[in-house]
Amino acid sequence: MWAQNILLAVIGLSAGVIVASGLFSFVIELGVVSDFADRTHTGEHILLYEDSVALGGILANIFWVFHISIPGGNILAAVFGILGGIFVGCWAMALAEMLNVFPIFIRRMKIIKSVPYLILGIAVGKTVGALLFFANHWGQ
Repeated sequence: MWAQNILLAVIGLSAGVIVASGLFSFVIELGVVSDFADRTHTGEHILLYEDSVALGGILANIFWVFHISIPGGNILAAVFGILGGIFVGCWAMALAEMLNVFPIFIRRMKIIKSVPYLILGIAVGKTVGALLFFANHWGQ
């Protein structure tokens, strides 16, 4: 029994570390953090910014998993909401800037005629995935 629980804990922690690493790599790759440093002319503090993003993700997960309440109530929630909204907005804009690469890629690869099928495939995949998720969720 103990061996099984330890094995499950190791697998769960390993999977969590892999997913978190991928997410933080994506945030860094999009250039959100470096954009903040560039626009505020504080590039010498880039490592502090990156550590702050990672620490924020780690602490939020700890608070979520262990149901830790944070003193400060609605005021702290409002501050967190504003700062989180700013960060997500900047993340979305960085992703939108990166998406400008797709039209060039499509023209160079000469797959212009295939684009409608690619879009249809993505839409069908998202629909089937959502249906499976909600069917499983409602079945419980």
